[in-house]
Amino acid sequence: MELEKLRELLKELEKTSLEEIEIETEDFKLKAKFVKSPPAVTAPSANVSPTTPSSTSSQPEATEHREEKEIPENYYVVESPMVGTFYRAPAPGAEPFVKEGDRVEKGQVLCIIEALKVMNEIESEVSGIVRKILVENGQPVEYGQPLFYIEQV
Repeated sequence: MELEKLRELLKELEKTSLEEIEIETEDFKLKAKFVKSPPAVTAPSANVSPTTPSSTSSQPEATEHREEKEIPENYYVVESPMVGTFYRAPAPGAEPFVKEGDRVEKGQVLCIIEALKVMNEIESEVSGIVRKILVENGQPVEYGQPLFYIEQV
């Protein structure tokens, strides 16, 4: 099963009341348990945040879109490739991968997004300077949510 199709499937399944699913084909087997928690939880966990829109989540998104329009042209927006929990460092108490003002190279790890108990390293697609980190450590993120602004130099 292609990774992108799997991501789409998991995103759609989060919108349902299913708590567990098992899918098996000739060359692929997937068993997933969805543990849903309130969005206020900020402690590290393996919970996948629901992507169902709510009245409170639509207002911040509008603000984020306004910010995106105001960013300079030479800024690259690093977006979350998945739904999960955002971590700035490789382990609790460790130094963050990057800080605002740090110079980064293409391919350098910027953060980790935990999804379904898997730690996914998110790498920079450009070289430049981290100008803004838009997400707090331990915060749930959604697919396509802006995470960083990197000034391309």
